[in-house]
Amino acid sequence: MTQVPKVRLSGGLEVCRILNGMWQVSGTHGPVDGLKAVEDMQAYVDAGLTTFDMADIYGPAERIFGQFNSQLKSRSSESPTPALQSLTKWVPRPRPMDRKVVEEALRWSMNRMQVDRLDCLQFHWWDYGDKRYLDALGHLSDLQQEGLIRELSLTNFDTQRLEEITDRGIRISSNQVQYSLIDRRPAAKMEEFCLANDIQLLTYGTLAGGLLSERYLGKAEPKSRAELGTASLSKYKNVIDTWGGWSLFQELLVALETVAKGHGCSLASVATRYVLDRPAVGGVIVGCRLGIEGAGQHIGDSLRSLSPELTLTTEDLAAIEGVTRRSRNLMALIGDCGDEYRN
Repeated sequence: MTQVPKVRLSGGLEVCRILNGMWQVSGTHGPVDGLKAVEDMQAYVDAGLTTFDMADIYGPAERIFGQFNSQLKSRSSESPTPALQSLTKWVPRPRPMDRKVVEEALRWSMNRMQVDRLDCLQFHWWDYGDKRYLDALGHLSDLQQEGLIRELSLTNFDTQRLEEITDRGIRISSNQVQYSLIDRRPAAKMEEFCLANDIQLLTYGTLAGGLLSERYLGKAEPKSRAELGTASLSKYKNVIDTWGGWSLFQELLVALETVAKGHGCSLASVATRYVLDRPAVGGVIVGCRLGIEGAGQHIGDSLRSLSPELTLTTEDLAAIEGVTRRSRNLMALIGDCGDEYRN
């Protein structure tokens, strides 16, 4: 098994710097074979990628993890098995956030994941105008002290609310946000606050749903539903349109390919490494196509992005940022991290 670099969260949990994202099993990316999805997870673990990211709203994701986790434990008596790290999200609909509601949600996830406590609970809230998110976080913090949660984290919270929450004495381990070469909003405000408060950024969208790859280099702009056939492709194509459009995006792919050839790696590995090297970034979430043909085919690219031999030089960064600096200001157009879900 490869020794994959890890980062330690504030509560002591060590997670891989490449996390296996399970959004793709939610149903928004096409049909998934649940039994095959469970089987496919083994290749990631065998490669040393033992950290999985999921959510209560990702369809069967928590249940798939639970089935795999149970199988792995049942084999531990025969041979040593690596420990898994499981990060899930709680994304409640607006309602009163009393202790009973919060604890029931945690135990529901624990039951599906077949765990005695949650390694990391990442909390999302849809409407900042509804201050009951502070009630929920207060109860989550209490339940953390009681041992139901190891790490208490956030998903898609902005810098202002992150500061508000920490000022109340609630310890936050990480914030999961969109961060890539086409969306560098975390660098504007959030990373400075996170560095000062021992909060790790766990990033998604780093490969723009696969658009940041050789597959789209030199290709005509995809516009139809057939060409943008998954939720990820459709979402991140919209981000590209806001960022600067397809022509500028092609210039970015050319620059990345040039850098990648110099390092003997894929374009995706360079795009991932760029974000891994940003201040406050603890890890990058790379989607797993579990339960479909081709699952696991990008494991090598993920491992290469973590290699100490892949060091982006000053010249590499200049070539990449020579393109990105000509893009539009997404902070001005969209707002801070997560505002795209609330505007």
